[in-house]
Amino acid sequence: IMKHLKQIAIILAVSFAGEALHSIIPLPVPGSIYGLLLMLALLMTGAVKIHEVKAVGDWLITLMPIMFVAPTAGLISGFDSYRGFIIPIIVIVLVTTPLTMVVTGKTAEGLMRVEERKRKERRHNDK
Repeated sequence: IMKHLKQIAIILAVSFAGEALHSIIPLPVPGSIYGLLLMLALLMTGAVKIHEVKAVGDWLITLMPIMFVAPTAGLISGFDSYRGFIIPIIVIVLVTTPLTMVVTGKTAEGLMRVEERKRKERRHNDK
C-alpha cells in the first residue's frame, strides 16, 4: 500500500505543478496539459522511472471511461442548444479524430525508435 501511496503522491505532485505552471504562464493551455508534458519530461529524463508510477497510472486508465459518463449525459440533455451546429460538429469530429490518432501513433513510433536506439547504443557500449 505504501508503494501505491508513493505513486499517487508523485502523480498528484506533477499535476499540482502543472496547475501551478498554468497560473504562472500566460498561455491558454490547461494545467493538465502542462502536467502531462512535465510527466513526459520527467519520464524521458529518468527523473521519474516508469515503475514509480505504472501501477497507479494503469489503475487511473481503467477508470477513464467513467469520466466520460457525465459529459456524455450533458451532451445528450443539452442537444437542443447545439442542434443547429450538429453538422459542423460531426465534420470536426470526423476530421480531428483520425488526425489525432495518426499524430499519436507517429509520436509513439518515434519515441519507440529513439528508445530502441538508446538500448542498442547501451548494448554496444557495454561490449
